Amino acid sequence: MPPHGLADQATSQTSLLFTPITLRGVTVRNRLVVSPMCQYQSVDGAPTDWQFVHFGRYAMGGAGIVFGEETAVEARGRKTYHCAGLWNAHQVKAFRRVTDFIKEMGAVPAIQLGHCGRNAGSHGAMQEWRALDENDAKDGMPPWRGLAPSPIPARRGFPVPIEMDHGDIRTVLAAFRDATRRATDAGYDICEIHGAHGYLIHQFLSPVSNRRTDAYGGPRENRMRLALEIAETVRAAWPQDRPLFFRVSAVDGKGGLWGLDDTVALAHELKARDIDIVDCSSGGISGESDMGLVPRVPGYQVPYASRVRREVGIKTMAVGLITEPQQAEAVLRGGHADLVAMARELMIHADWPLRAARELQAAHYDLMAPSIAHRMRRRDEQATAHPPGSEVLIPVAADRHERYRWG
Repeated sequence: MPPHGLADQATSQTSLLFTPITLRGVTVRNRLVVSPMCQYQSVDGAPTDWQFVHFGRYAMGGAGIVFGEETAVEARGRKTYHCAGLWNAHQVKAFRRVTDFIKEMGAVPAIQLGHCGRNAGSHGAMQEWRALDENDAKDGMPPWRGLAPSPIPARRGFPVPIEMDHGDIRTVLAAFRDATRRATDAGYDICEIHGAHGYLIHQFLSPVSNRRTDAYGGPRENRMRLALEIAETVRAAWPQDRPLFFRVSAVDGKGGLWGLDDTVALAHELKARDIDIVDCSSGGISGESDMGLVPRVPGYQVPYASRVRREVGIKTMAVGLITEPQQAEAVLRGGHADLVAMARELMIHADWPLRAARELQAAHYDLMAPSIAHRMRRRDEQATAHPPGSEVLIPVAADRHERYRWG
């Protein structure tokens, strides 16, 4: 556990948050990551102007790495009709427009590939994930059934998912492979496998949702099998000079069974398969054990990233109510993680990195687009010419001035 008052540990030394980091062949300008955030604005899996503007503003705001959103590797791997996907060439071209702009702004574009499994066929967040029904057919096709390790519905009101046979598993592995190759063509420099939040990989990991009796179920090493096969498949398809992340739910959630000891064991195996960063989140699967709800307090998932980093010797990313510059700096300075990810705070303040750089005495204008930075530097030059308290003459006519003092 990080000590009490984590934010107080940050000092006036050179900021770690704004120190570049090199991951394989990719150098990132700072350690601040825009965490993947589903937008539910895609059309047939492809991004629209919404994604171009939404993710582009984070790059303009100064973040080092800009993740888009969880991107399904096949159409039936989406939760909703409006989820992002990467299973055809049209989507590749649409994503390339977004990644080109992110790079132009000096940030690194990153993609999170996933498969929702049994969470398929739902409405979006604003409709509380209500299951689709026959009235929600699109183009004459009824809503799709999800895949899962075992025929256990995601929650009340959802259909029983298709229990995956070995052929289904091979199909999903091939979908991850092909989507990874498309991600390269789409211009992404970082890829993350989504193994958290109750989606397909997490469903295999947790004994709450995995009741199989074959090589993919039962003991922990069997339940980890699909996660590790996907890690191997994606690593083989992803360029060797580009980093690969893996997001975990360090614990299942209230009433769950998968815990932090399990995550440490998984992280050891991921490290052996050349995963570069373990992205430590939590939640997504509920059961009836004594596991409590993870409290949403500032930095509540930092302890997970800290233990994985310390015990496994692998780089980690911390996420979860990290909202203040000194707090983010302290996470890195305390050795709890190598990257800090933010989501909702950036939705409010897309230029949060600029404010943080100013507070941490980093070169915040260097994070801006050159044309904007030029104007800001000129403004500062003009301001220093007349410090607060100065008295100046303001022209009000060709032959008349008025005295003006401020500050």
